[in-house]
Amino acid sequence: MAKTAPKAPRKEGSYGAEDITVLEGLEAVRKRPGMYIGTTSTSGLHHLIWEVFDNSRDEAMGGYCNDIEVALMPDGSIRVADNGRGIPVEVHPKTKVSTLETVMTMLHAGGKFGGEGYKVSGGLHGVGVSVVNALSTYVRAEVHRDGGKYEQEYKNGGKPVGKTKKLGNSKLHGTIITFNPDPTIFPDISWNWDTIVSHLRQQAYLVKGLRIAIYDFRGKSDVDDVGVFYMRELGIDAPSFSFYFEGGLKSLIGFQNKHQEAVHKNIFYVEKEQDGVAVEVALQYVDDISSRISAFANNIYNAEGGMHITGFKTALTRTLNGLNKGGGSSKGGSATGGKESDSFTGDDVLEGLTAVVSVKMREVQFEGQTKSKLGSVEARGATETVFAEAFSRFLEEHPDDARAIVGKVVLAMKARKAAKAAKDSILRKGALDGMTLPGKLADCQTRDASEAEIFIVEGDSAGGTAKTGRDRRTQAILPLRGKILNIERARLDKMLSSEQIKNLVVAMGTAIGDIFDISKLRYHKIIIATDADVDGAHIRTLLLTLMYRHFRPIVDGGYLYIAQPPLFKIRKGKEVFYAYNDQERIKLAGEATPMEDTTQTEENDEEIETETKRAPKVSVQRYKGLGEMNAEELWETTMDPARRLLKQVTIEDAQDADQVFDMLMGTDVPARKSFITSHAKEATLDI
Repeated sequence: MAKTAPKAPRKEGSYGAEDITVLEGLEAVRKRPGMYIGTTSTSGLHHLIWEVFDNSRDEAMGGYCNDIEVALMPDGSIRVADNGRGIPVEVHPKTKVSTLETVMTMLHAGGKFGGEGYKVSGGLHGVGVSVVNALSTYVRAEVHRDGGKYEQEYKNGGKPVGKTKKLGNSKLHGTIITFNPDPTIFPDISWNWDTIVSHLRQQAYLVKGLRIAIYDFRGKSDVDDVGVFYMRELGIDAPSFSFYFEGGLKSLIGFQNKHQEAVHKNIFYVEKEQDGVAVEVALQYVDDISSRISAFANNIYNAEGGMHITGFKTALTRTLNGLNKGGGSSKGGSATGGKESDSFTGDDVLEGLTAVVSVKMREVQFEGQTKSKLGSVEARGATETVFAEAFSRFLEEHPDDARAIVGKVVLAMKARKAAKAAKDSILRKGALDGMTLPGKLADCQTRDASEAEIFIVEGDSAGGTAKTGRDRRTQAILPLRGKILNIERARLDKMLSSEQIKNLVVAMGTAIGDIFDISKLRYHKIIIATDADVDGAHIRTLLLTLMYRHFRPIVDGGYLYIAQPPLFKIRKGKEVFYAYNDQERIKLAGEATPMEDTTQTEENDEEIETETKRAPKVSVQRYKGLGEMNAEELWETTMDPARRLLKQVTIEDAQDADQVFDMLMGTDVPARKSFITSHAKEATLDI
């Protein structure tokens, strides 16, 4: 996976004070941090690392850097070092202070606004390091450049502590940024190791030949970075990862498909520049019904795709249709008989496809501040031209792969046609609007979706209790009978033959598939409420898989929740408390533990009683399921908006989530066993 990167020769390139353009100051950043990093939650906290790292990565994209190191320090700070050119330190002609101070303290000051500092960069807006400075209590910038070592410190939201000073001579070149996030801005400063590793691994795939090392020094007391350029020089044995990929996107496709069965042997790959746009594409078909297309522009992940994906899909459909009509899939003619009605659709050619499309261009335009969709029109034509030519050549040079790919697409087309009648009976325009709501659904009275919520509960017993205890005006109840169909590898027609899935689709009101319409969602809170046992966890996973694969806008919109019913009811004399885990139970009831494998009913609750000195009698009741609660208990612990606990389902990293669902719900048994074994200690056990 990892090896030491070879030292690359430094390229010639202009990068000085004249390349740094100043637009405005930092004043608004601390007042409205969400405008610059999206949120002050955990996601926004980690965005600070990405902003600093992106500056180093942009040096690598320009050919000036091949080694980046990210370290989590013992004091909670983050340290990012690179062997790039180093931020210029001479006095800036406009600001009259050092260029380093200008870059660190002024918004929109950077080498990405028309100078020759960067031809391609991800940090288009140039707000990165200055925003990190503004949102930190302490920042130290260390620069090795032109034979010297320079340093400047900043405190309390980016205020310089003295001027940029030269500390001595240096034979090195590069920049080291160390920062401490401000706890008054970020309520929870907890770095997620897996999130950091996953993001930086992805970046290593996107920049061939770049070595990225990650060190975790949290909890270490003997780590000191004084006088050290790279942390590995300390020789400390710390949990770390190091990534270096010569294969680029080709290696990334192999990584994403490691739990899948490939349809064809060779992974397609092309890298070429067209009309000033560098296009890089890799793809492989696997035996699956889902498609996984990742899009990047200047190494920025585009969750919503954009122009480059439009060009890619157009070329893919046209090329495979041309191959099929020309007889490229079998001897003596096309696989579909050559009928125009048998042409592949966009959905046909995407089934089972894993692809990564990356473009790099000088003037990149995104739709929206989040950069989730590429709007640069020239990226469409460049991607379409480069991919079409290279993919056609690949199919000619690899006839076995070509036959396998077309065969896969033909199967998708036939399955689509075979399922059309079943789908039409459910999905035709207006069908769901007039369909009677499922009989098991106890609907709410309000028709205002913003205040309506639906509880998806496990079994008729819990359903009956929930219907009795609910607020009829705003709360609907839909009980499920057992476990729903595992839809991970099920086509839409098979899904809709499942009565329970069909009931859920009708109840939500959005339809599914081609005519899914989020605006018709009948409830703005969809709450999964299952029992706290293995079966309940399985049902919850099946429902989450269904929502992730077929109702993704509901998840992205923040409408999906998981109920958190208590595990214990504790009586202390006349007082009643509820505990949601063992730690709370011990805190409330001491060491009193409920009896194992106890069957409880509403009429005969079995309780464990303990006596404590100078304290009332304490009894602990263990709930095995929602149906064991009476209506009043279920209302006050799980359904009352004023007192309940709900977990909102979010997807911080869709690609990681996709792989987890593949692993847990797919056919790769060894991978699932390995995943469960390695994460067993993180599981919540119900014994």
